[in-house]
Amino acid sequence: MGADAVATSSAAAEPASAPVPTPSAAVRGSEYAELRRQVAAAALFDGRAGWYSARIAVSLGLLAAGWWAFVALGDSWWQLATAAFLAVMFTQVAFLGHDAGHRQICLGRRGNDALGLLAGNMLVGLSYGWWVAKHNRHHRHPNQVGRDPDLAPGAFVFTAAEAGRRRGWARRLTRHQASLFFPILLLEGLNLHVASVRELAERRDRTGRRDRTVAAEAGLLVVHLAGYLTAVALVLSPVRAVVFVLVHQGLFGLYMGCAFAPNHKGMTILAGDEPDFLRRQVVTARNIRGGRVTDVVFGGLNYQIEHHLFPSMPRPSLRRAQPLIRAFCQAHEVGYRETGALASYGEALRHLHRIGGPLRHPTPEKRLATASDLAAVAGAAVST
Repeated sequence: MGADAVATSSAAAEPASAPVPTPSAAVRGSEYAELRRQVAAAALFDGRAGWYSARIAVSLGLLAAGWWAFVALGDSWWQLATAAFLAVMFTQVAFLGHDAGHRQICLGRRGNDALGLLAGNMLVGLSYGWWVAKHNRHHRHPNQVGRDPDLAPGAFVFTAAEAGRRRGWARRLTRHQASLFFPILLLEGLNLHVASVRELAERRDRTGRRDRTVAAEAGLLVVHLAGYLTAVALVLSPVRAVVFVLVHQGLFGLYMGCAFAPNHKGMTILAGDEPDFLRRQVVTARNIRGGRVTDVVFGGLNYQIEHHLFPSMPRPSLRRAQPLIRAFCQAHEVGYRETGALASYGEALRHLHRIGGPLRHPTPEKRLATASDLAAVAGAAVST
């Protein structure tokens, strides 16, 4: 893996769990300000309306072509190929929603929000407002325990402390979470849909029925769900309809998970006081090496370091910003991690495997306690 890594300091595959030493506040501020000036001087913050117009047209055209093929094929098992294609296009449209959430596409907030609602709620079936709020918290505190929602315990846990608190079936899952990582991602699409509906219901309870944003989001989600289920029910037999939905939503969740997982999993985990903004964003993130195809497959998220340093930078500018930012990090001895895609998954899986290790291999004290318990049970059985 050494040949796959580029680092100005040893951005090790073993994630740290301690604060990252940083320079004085004055130096910290001047470093980031200097980097921002260099990026601005290279015109990397300039809008890319033409690029986004073309990308939106292509993505929506291919999505429409997928649904046209769905209708044209009719009640056929070849629809599983259509399901796979639509899973890819759902994720590509979701990437556009991500860019809109970061104000990368339009100059004003309203235009970005309109595109985000169209891409997220209506075309993909995810709550744009819920995702933006959650994702912004992640950007403010990446990989920080207790503050980054992406580190919150769920199907997976990313710290030893959380693993130790697992009980019952969740504890058994954590023991083998590395092996189950990709299979569980098949449920991520369903999880995102359910979380969207649940969050909108909770937001309506907090703000009241007259909240126009909640009403708009809920209305668009209903349009998506009604259109999706109606199309499937009208074109496919019941059995094929169920299989189509399972394959489509499963592959959609898998693609989404595989696009986001390499970005931070297995990287430095922050505990206690945070380092300065520059170091916080760089040492917790990992870039994926590749060319234009990689850029399309990962929706620009392969430039995770650049994206975290400058979230509003248009996606096509990230590739141009990378050499400048990487050189700046090298000059200021800030760890800059870049690997191949497979190596990034390997690092993430090793971290998950390591966290589950103590649950698979109890300490001698725990083994002794277990043996004592078994002996006590056997003794009680004999005495009765």
